[in-house]
Amino acid sequence: MNADERRFAVLQAIVADYVSTHEPVGSKAIVERHNLGVSSATVRNDMAVLEEDGLIAQPHTSAGRIPTDKGYRAFVDRLSQVKPLSGAERKAVQTFLEGAVDLDDVLRRSVRLLAQLTRQVAVVQYPTLTRSTVRHLEVVSLTPARLMLVLITDSGRVDQRVVDLGEVLHDDDVADLRAQINAALAGRALTAASAAVAELPEKVPAELRDVATILSTVLIETLVEHPEERLVLGGTANLTRNVADFPGSLRQVLEALEEQVVVLKLLAAAQDPGLVTVRIGEENEVEEMRATSVVSIGYGAGTVLGGMGVVGPTRMDYPGTIAAVHAVARYVGEILSGR
Repeated sequence: MNADERRFAVLQAIVADYVSTHEPVGSKAIVERHNLGVSSATVRNDMAVLEEDGLIAQPHTSAGRIPTDKGYRAFVDRLSQVKPLSGAERKAVQTFLEGAVDLDDVLRRSVRLLAQLTRQVAVVQYPTLTRSTVRHLEVVSLTPARLMLVLITDSGRVDQRVVDLGEVLHDDDVADLRAQINAALAGRALTAASAAVAELPEKVPAELRDVATILSTVLIETLVEHPEERLVLGGTANLTRNVADFPGSLRQVLEALEEQVVVLKLLAAAQDPGLVTVRIGEENEVEEMRATSVVSIGYGAGTVLGGMGVVGPTRMDYPGTIAAVHAVARYVGEILSGR
């Protein structure tokens, strides 16, 4: 192996040992633990070059070295082979997720799984409505003057609204409205669907126009993006296992994670199903999160429905975390597209 490859092998060794022991790594330990086939003096020279390049640093109290954010980035960028989950792990993930009864349950289970597999904080964003299409709208008569609208999207999201009509409606009229609304909505993206619903009052018989106006107003409110995008968060206690990873800033990190806006920003890069994004330390634009790394991905089959990922210290098992995030997102995409 040439000098560059050997130096990268030394960096890999430092990352692996520091992640598992949380102790700065010295040249002697590298020679003993990693079969690099070179002397301690060569490793020391390589470490000097890595330090000069800003990839490793010396904590002032120690003879060993630890990776910097830049070092972790170089390591992650060279991860051509993501360590896949074992067959048993994959089967367990699949079985656990397939037991879910609805969208809420799928997302809750995903968070629990990710937090357990990675021992970090896991976060999943509910499917964003703008990227969904309408599968069906059910219109149910609760009383002759009261209807319930149940909007079901392709991502499995269900929105219910009860509407007081102020006038009595016969079953035939309810069936007529149901047919008209579904003809306007079914299979359309939500933005296009709200435009179609706005035209509804002009397309129904004159005696149903008032009711259609009420229904279309309620539906437009339901179809327009919910400002409070919902998130499911789990495993926050995992951060407290290694307080030393967050010198003076663990409380800041925990407070930032309570802010929906901050977490949505962390997931904003996750736009592509199948492509894992890793933001390391200083690369996070949210200041309170600069002692953390965020591994995120978009989930969905074909179209991205939302983002999911994990937040942990920069000292994390990147290959294992990337593999877990990738696998869980894939299964969630498959399950939601099959619903």
